[in-house]
Amino acid sequence: MPTTLHRPAILEQLRTETRPYHDALEQNKFNQMLQQGTVTEAVTRRFLAKLYGFLVPYEARLRQLELGPEWQVEQRLRAHLIPQDLGVAAAELPLCLAMPELGTRAQLLGAMYVLEGSTLGGQVLARQLAKAGIESRTYFMGNGDQTGPLWKSFCQLLAEAATEDNQAQIVASAASTFQTLHAWIEKL
Repeated sequence: MPTTLHRPAILEQLRTETRPYHDALEQNKFNQMLQQGTVTEAVTRRFLAKLYGFLVPYEARLRQLELGPEWQVEQRLRAHLIPQDLGVAAAELPLCLAMPELGTRAQLLGAMYVLEGSTLGGQVLARQLAKAGIESRTYFMGNGDQTGPLWKSFCQLLAEAATEDNQAQIVASAASTFQTLHAWIEKL
């Protein structure tokens, strides 16, 4: 008899309750241009610059939180790839000053759900950019063949970290992160 995979409650709640914000983020101008076949090198560069501006303050906060070695935080940090991809100094890129609240462990876990999930989406974007003839970027490749395993590891750790006391805050933070990132990126 086949076994049924059980999705932990926090992951199901995150997927369900953040769906509208996730869908809105996926409909950003960059993705629309990519789907329409009108994306350009310049738009791709601006999109990456915007991602950098969001990731830097997020990753600074992530480094401050002591999550433990099982979270593999250093492997999850990717902002540094963007200036390399763009061939510019980090100081030349804009920073997002209106970040979602990341003051608690639960809030940071909600933000991690969004940004760790984006590593999977980045690989899809890399393939779409290649089809459009736009040079591939290291950032979009996530962690290469380790992207899937890192995502699964994150999901397991998140399920273990979620409690009745913090689950609502994790979900609210994920929703806020999707919304804030969408608003920041839309200002391409």
